[in-house]
Amino acid sequence: MPMDRIFKLAAFVRPYWRRAALALALLTALIFMELAIPRLIQRIIDEGIGQHDQRVVIQTAILMLGVSLVSALFAIGNNILSVHVAESVARDLREAVFTRIQTFSFANLDEQNTGQLMVRLTSDVNAVQRVMLISLRIGTRAPLLMVGSLILMISTSRTLALTMLPLLAVTSVIIVFFVIRMEPLFRSVQNKLDSLNTVLQENIAGARLVKSFVRADYEVKRFDTASEAFTERSVRVMQIMSSMSPVLTMCVNIGMVIVIWVGGIHSIEGEMSVGQIVAFTNYLLTTMTPLIMMTILSNMWASGIVSARRINEVLDAVPDIQDAPDAICLPEAAPGRLVFENVSFHYRGMTAESVLDGINLTVEPGQTVAFLGSTGAGKSTLINLVPRFYDVSAGRILLDGIDIRELRQDSLLSQIGIVPQETILFSGTVRDNIRYGVPDANDAAVVAAAEAAQAHPFITALSKGYDTHIEERGTNLSGGQKQRIAIARALLTRPKILILDDSTSAVDSETETRIQDAVESQLGRHMTLVVAQRISTVLKADKIVVLDKGRIAAEGTHPELMKSSPIYREIFDSQLGNDFPPEEPAAGCAGEREP
Repeated sequence: MPMDRIFKLAAFVRPYWRRAALALALLTALIFMELAIPRLIQRIIDEGIGQHDQRVVIQTAILMLGVSLVSALFAIGNNILSVHVAESVARDLREAVFTRIQTFSFANLDEQNTGQLMVRLTSDVNAVQRVMLISLRIGTRAPLLMVGSLILMISTSRTLALTMLPLLAVTSVIIVFFVIRMEPLFRSVQNKLDSLNTVLQENIAGARLVKSFVRADYEVKRFDTASEAFTERSVRVMQIMSSMSPVLTMCVNIGMVIVIWVGGIHSIEGEMSVGQIVAFTNYLLTTMTPLIMMTILSNMWASGIVSARRINEVLDAVPDIQDAPDAICLPEAAPGRLVFENVSFHYRGMTAESVLDGINLTVEPGQTVAFLGSTGAGKSTLINLVPRFYDVSAGRILLDGIDIRELRQDSLLSQIGIVPQETILFSGTVRDNIRYGVPDANDAAVVAAAEAAQAHPFITALSKGYDTHIEERGTNLSGGQKQRIAIARALLTRPKILILDDSTSAVDSETETRIQDAVESQLGRHMTLVVAQRISTVLKADKIVVLDKGRIAAEGTHPELMKSSPIYREIFDSQLGNDFPPEEPAAGCAGEREP
């Protein structure tokens, strides 16, 4: 049910219920004061002006001023409290959505793109905030004011009230019709906004790429298409919304004409006083005004219901990767033996075809194992299973004899250092980026990690050294510099398992060799899993695993694979060939490659 979405989010109001209740109490008191004004006007006309009694006129006028002053104070108090509650709820809602996103696994993130999540955190939260604010300021006022006005209309003139009931019924039907029409339209608008934000986010993030390939005209057309679709849908919504006001204004004017016409006849016949007609007219206005308020409120609610549904999609999303109820911590002194037992994997919702199929592999403590293969062979997918970014579709992965699904995620990740394929740096200083995983690390540890990653020389050459500010996505650094900072960030955590996903592709071979030697020296006995495209990266590995179409095609050392694996020899020949130095230990295999 759509209303369930709003009621579910109403739980975010609970911490502020006292302020919300006080705001509603002030609003209720304000309504009673507003309803008293027409009755006071009737008294001035009938008992003061009609009876030529100046004392009644003055006393009633002073009373009206007092009521107006108190009403203003109550209205100010209601506004202050309403804004505080609405803003606080919006803040908590943003934090809840953002926190939920942080719990998402890679599979959850695959299902929702960045543009969609940004809309939920901004536009959708703002829509719910508006519903909260308008409800506290008008939500109670409109129905109470309408009910109170109807009661006072009947008490003022039963005849005129019965005359107005058909008009009020028609007006209510019109409002219900518009509300029913608006909800799906608002949902459509938000979906178009999703698409627009996705295009916008992709183009801002990839602006340099667009410029490099001279695709600005194409992207402008793509953006225009998304913007036009959003505009067209928004115009449709605004057309319907704007048509409501004239229709309701017409209903109000018709009501006024009927009141003056019927009331005038009864006044001439002496059955009704002028004060009664004026009071009834005011009550008619205070009855129709809430209906107009409720049209505004209905639009807000329609938009809020759609946004609440979309926010709940995020809050209700169950993280694909969760700790088992009896999950245990990985012992810190564990040796770190890693075993893949008949592991298979396929991406959920994308294809039923397995990306990995029947992987059996053992990585001993302290070993460096490199994964090599063509693009799409499953290298990155395989190492993403180790920190449980994804869970295996079949089989299991054992660490120290324990299925990693039985381990607490924080315990597992605390012993793994990861340098991802795509280097991600945050806005801030170089020092802050390096100690991102260990916020309280001292400067000596930061420098040691940077030296091991061969980043210290270029960092000290920057304008402010380790205090140099890194721009968004590290645009003021080269690709190799960003990769070395990312390596330093992983090394600072002193992991027992280091995962390098093609993380030295932007540095030269000499620097890469120095990084490998320094990493081994700094971390001591640790396990390293390396995904590489360059064969020079894997030559010193204790074991090289060649993947082909999601299966292990071969595994062994460089000399062993040169003898036994045609795929490995083909990769070797295509990259090094005759340029491979003859003095290297593997050089003896080069001659043996010849048929």
